[in-house]
Amino acid sequence: MLDPTVRNNIKFGQSVAIVLKQDQATGYLTDGTVRDILTKSAKHHHGIKVRLKGGEVGRVKEIY
Repeated sequence: MLDPTVRNNIKFGQSVAIVLKQDQATGYLTDGTVRDILTKSAKHHHGIKVRLKGGEVGRVKEIY
């Protein structure tokens, strides 16, 4: 399984599960396809921030 805290593991068009800001307390995950990678650093301990094709923004928790 790829580490969702490493930017190089995330590619455009990839299927991922993210946690939205409003869902951080519950941990509810939203599935989608990566449109933009928003985190500039190589690693982020909470997960790389992305924008999905549907427009949702959140941190990657799982990579499919």
